[in-house]
Amino acid sequence: MPLEVRRGLCVLFVVAAVLACLGPAAQAMPGPLDDIRARGHVVCGVGIDAKGYAVADKQGAWSGMSVDFCRALAAAVLGNKTAVKFEPIPAAEQIAAVRSGRVDVLSSNIAMTSYLDTALGVRFPGVLVHEGQGFLVRKANNITSALELSGARICVAAETKTEQAVADYFGGLKMPVDLVKTGLWSEAVRAYAGKTCQVLTADQPTLALARVALADAEEHTILPEVAAKHAVGPIVRQGDGTWFGIVRWTLFALVAAEEMGITSANADTVRTAGSPEARRFLGADKNVGKLLGLDADWTLRIVRQVGNYGEIFDRNLGQKSPLKLERRLNNLASKGGLLFAPRFE
Repeated sequence: MPLEVRRGLCVLFVVAAVLACLGPAAQAMPGPLDDIRARGHVVCGVGIDAKGYAVADKQGAWSGMSVDFCRALAAAVLGNKTAVKFEPIPAAEQIAAVRSGRVDVLSSNIAMTSYLDTALGVRFPGVLVHEGQGFLVRKANNITSALELSGARICVAAETKTEQAVADYFGGLKMPVDLVKTGLWSEAVRAYAGKTCQVLTADQPTLALARVALADAEEHTILPEVAAKHAVGPIVRQGDGTWFGIVRWTLFALVAAEEMGITSANADTVRTAGSPEARRFLGADKNVGKLLGLDADWTLRIVRQVGNYGEIFDRNLGQKSPLKLERRLNNLASKGGLLFAPRFE
């Protein structure tokens, strides 16, 4: 046997031996799921006073889209939606909190970008809310589309991504607009309320909050177009495939439940007497979460305790919330939105 071949075989044997030694040790290392079960609760990082996403009242009770998602995770993994600890984290510290393991999941209003999802040691398992930079107008102006805003005066907070996005949007459409720039967001709102401009622009939840605060809130509407699309979703530390999968498929479970008409009110009935697909999804005939380390009832617990995606959206961002945002992109694909779930099988 040639010397080069013998050397190559020796290297292979050494590598194989090292991997054999490391395999059991690596398997024994606890991951996020083991830590969560050992401590008995999920640690969920959230934004500070992020209206619609995560807000604590004076009694310390949390509510919001991000909050309900973390409750769904707790229901899936630990069987109880209350088995979660919310940790409010300043925006500048949120990614570091995920990377360090300070939180198991960050459910904030941070939008996914290629850089955040590839360069910082964290991953986005999916999208919780599709939002973007929108336009608030007075209904009396009879404007139904951003494509009708040629020549309009638009109030915007200066030197922000919002200003750049609106300039890029109308520049791409070759539509002239007059940007009324203010130093602070509050000044932009006051300028719009005082009719210095016809349009107010910001991300859609921020516009919804501004609309609520106006004296004639019902006389204003948010146009359907967005100047910049944002995909907001939970964030986990890179490297643990099982926990990544649980977070991802919890997102899908919320959507799948709505697609199948399963709600917090009828989940138990559907599990017993629903369609074969719905029964399989709810764990009556198969444990679709086995490969994730979850038991057969994990999806049933999510829907029974927290609701489906539509229920969560409506009470936190939609028509049953103070923001009263329309579903639009966050509707099911069957209703013109972007949401659908892969099969559970």
